[in-house]
Amino acid sequence: MTEFRVGEDDFEVDGRPVRLLSGALHYFRVHEEQWGHRLRMLKAMGLNCVETYVPWNLHAPRAGEVRDVAAVGRFLDAAREAGLWVIARPGPYICAEWENGGLPHWVTGRVGARLRSRDAEFLSLVEDWFRVLLPQITERQIDRGGPVIMVQVENEYGSFGSDAVYLRALADLLLELGVTVPLFTSDGPEDHMLTGGSVPGILATANFGSQAREGFATLRRHRPSGPLMCMEFWCGWFDHWGAEHVVRDAGDAADALREILECGASVNLYMAHGGTSFGGWAGANRGGGALHDGVLEPDVTSYDYDAPIDEFGRPTEKFWLFREILGKYAEGPLPEVPEQPAGLAAPVTAELTAFTALDGVLEALGGPESRWATPPSFEELDVDRGLVRYAVTVPGPRGGLPLRANGLRDLAVVEVDGERVGVLTEAEPELPVPVAGHARVELWVESLGRVNYGPRTGELKGLTGGLLHERQYLHGVTARALRLDAFTAEAVAGLPSGEPEEGRRGLFRGGFEVTGPGDAALELPGWARGFVWVNGFCLGRYWPAAGPQESLYVPGPVLRAGANEVWVLETDRSGPPQVRLS
Repeated sequence: MTEFRVGEDDFEVDGRPVRLLSGALHYFRVHEEQWGHRLRMLKAMGLNCVETYVPWNLHAPRAGEVRDVAAVGRFLDAAREAGLWVIARPGPYICAEWENGGLPHWVTGRVGARLRSRDAEFLSLVEDWFRVLLPQITERQIDRGGPVIMVQVENEYGSFGSDAVYLRALADLLLELGVTVPLFTSDGPEDHMLTGGSVPGILATANFGSQAREGFATLRRHRPSGPLMCMEFWCGWFDHWGAEHVVRDAGDAADALREILECGASVNLYMAHGGTSFGGWAGANRGGGALHDGVLEPDVTSYDYDAPIDEFGRPTEKFWLFREILGKYAEGPLPEVPEQPAGLAAPVTAELTAFTALDGVLEALGGPESRWATPPSFEELDVDRGLVRYAVTVPGPRGGLPLRANGLRDLAVVEVDGERVGVLTEAEPELPVPVAGHARVELWVESLGRVNYGPRTGELKGLTGGLLHERQYLHGVTARALRLDAFTAEAVAGLPSGEPEEGRRGLFRGGFEVTGPGDAALELPGWARGFVWVNGFCLGRYWPAAGPQESLYVPGPVLRAGANEVWVLETDRSGPPQVRLS
């Protein structure tokens, strides 16, 4: 039996000091058929370990429903086959620029501000989930012949709260459910974060992107002994829709990595390979400095992260610099860099030949229409990712008055008596034209991703503050939800369809042929905003007008030689009925 332990100064395997050279790679952001290649890339960069989160909401999209938790175990098995140890970070909260920080909407909608605390209801829901999840991890711990060497308690909790009772309860639950490898916490190298996020007797680690000596000095004030580790070395960063693409100079990142290792510390590259937030699971942040209480900043679909291994699995300049540094700490020569995945043999254009208007899609695939006194939230309608159509008839007679969507999250395309009159956002929640009595108003509200970090994690989505006509609330609202997971092959095949028309909203379908599968980039020039599926696999949200992301990554395993199918759900205004893949 192999033993991994936290020593006085070092990590130890069977009493032998080891340095952890780890890289973050999220199994849920990489197509399963590509796990092996990406893990071998980590190994070739000089890493001996891989770290992954587990998103609760991906595996439990509805209360009482669990989907493919075995994927966690399959990934851990793939890591072992690649010769890598594993650091597991099961949450329940993960951040990760993932929808709601990994917390299910039906949990946060129920517990509200009591989330991530000692609250009995929240802890009970976490325990129910951990009892399902943890066997995938505990059965693969190193002392049972598996690759798992450490398990995290919560995630960067000191950036959120100070409930030591909650953290201790989580740690005790992990131990009760069979975790025998060391537990750890990770927080920013600031006194208040380490104070709020650490647990006595459990290894504390630090997260930062530079100034390692200062960061570790702060950590040492809190933990005078034990191995030093940067659990998240931010070697790149993520992008928001409507902002500039973020890049970190490769040489600067390499210097920061070198400094960490010169301190005698272990490291986890965040990210080693970022991958893609498929399926519309990208989260969002709030601007506003330390309070994180300002404008919504939705995360793009790509999670390339300017990582050393890019979204397509290719080595970057950062990869080669890191490999040179890490190779000096490796036991023996590094393996050869794996051959890169093939791309498409030639660009192709998919003609979109069938169209179903958004009203028709909602009628066929949406949930039941319900009537409410005031607009319900997405949580009340059990919507994680998707759209909700809110409708109300303005009482009359009355003249034209301003109409305002209070507490709108996040974006609404508005029609009055069937005519599009504008797009509302949190920042601009009032229609540019007045609305008179007896008018039927429809607001098609789209979530751009739930907040994944900061004090507004878990906030509700939809029309959360009511509809105001001048200063009068409008009551008697109907609502109908359209979830993204309603778009199954069988359901879409049964949709009525007609000829596509440019400038419309709805589901467009078409096909294309390739001589052989290969990674591709998919573009929709001239289109506004929506989601794309290829052969039933949801690539995620596109929003080229907002940028900086202009194309979607298509994993080679999604394609097949011969005929392929593509669906485009446009939520505002479509462009020419074509999709390009290259």
